[in-house]
Amino acid sequence: MSSTFSKNDSHYMAIALKLASKGIYGVKSNPMVGCVIVKDDKIIAKGHHKTFGEAHAEINALKQIDHQANEATLFITLEPCSHQGKTPPCAQAIIDSGAKKVIIAMLDPNPLVSSKGVSMLENAGIEVLIGLMENEALELNRGFVKRMQIGRPFVTCKIAMSLDGKTSMKSGESKWITAEPARQDVQYLRANHQAIVTGSGTVIDDNPAMTVRLNEIDSSPLRVVIDGKDQIQDKSLNIFSGNAPTLILNAGNTKMLKSGKLDLDDALKHLGDQGINNALLEAGPGLVGAMIEAKLIDRFVIYTAPILMGSDANSMANLAFKNMNDKIKLNIQDIRMVGDDIKITATI
Repeated sequence: MSSTFSKNDSHYMAIALKLASKGIYGVKSNPMVGCVIVKDDKIIAKGHHKTFGEAHAEINALKQIDHQANEATLFITLEPCSHQGKTPPCAQAIIDSGAKKVIIAMLDPNPLVSSKGVSMLENAGIEVLIGLMENEALELNRGFVKRMQIGRPFVTCKIAMSLDGKTSMKSGESKWITAEPARQDVQYLRANHQAIVTGSGTVIDDNPAMTVRLNEIDSSPLRVVIDGKDQIQDKSLNIFSGNAPTLILNAGNTKMLKSGKLDLDDALKHLGDQGINNALLEAGPGLVGAMIEAKLIDRFVIYTAPILMGSDANSMANLAFKNMNDKIKLNIQDIRMVGDDIKITATI
């Protein structure tokens, strides 16, 4: 399908994708979407979905030209919606604008609505092409896609560790492994997620606030505590501060396994039910190991400090491997320096 697209087409879609990414802090459970309107090889309007519940990308772009897109081509990163939700259907707005062609990066991943927007446009006589820069669009909204497909968020596990793979001393002491630039980078990582997940052990031992501390961001993600033993009772803990909402998942609201532990898959489905597309796991080696064994982690972001902590320290995950064949291979996507620390992004 890519053979039907020109170099200019790719240029305009790349702009639309960049626009879409601007919605990362505001769209919440919605996907990030960008739209560029082109006529006579010139951009006449562009827009993106900024805030959950407000106008979609196509509408924001069409407003700039008084909804008059006669003979124009729209480049949109996601199939236009065809149903009335918090906002009117974008497909109908495009039809009413007089556009002649729509190029879409990817179809809506929701199986209940996928292709319906395309059908509306085609039935109105508008030419529709699909698949331009589809992989980039899928990566941009990987959390939304996963939630639509299986009902769970995309889970990123953040680790701060020493060069010898240690995350804390046996005493629990862990401040600070990485330097200030890496810790600042973590704040932006948190802001890119709708939920931060930790375990009851971390809450009891460290009493973390688990909030975003950035001047330009005025809200923090939902704080989620996995509390299979129902240990979190003290409402004076920082996790209950008024800076962000908190959800405690325990036997009262989440399935339990026969082993007596919380069903982590069910816990994540609770988050999916609340519209959480992307969750950040910041936890101790017990919960991290359990999430790895349950195959519930999609990606790692590992900050590695140029220090050695020795044998009397905790590893990043409790995983009891006996043979080399048991090893877990990671696929490294990116390596970069953040101050003096190394930031590694990898998938399983």
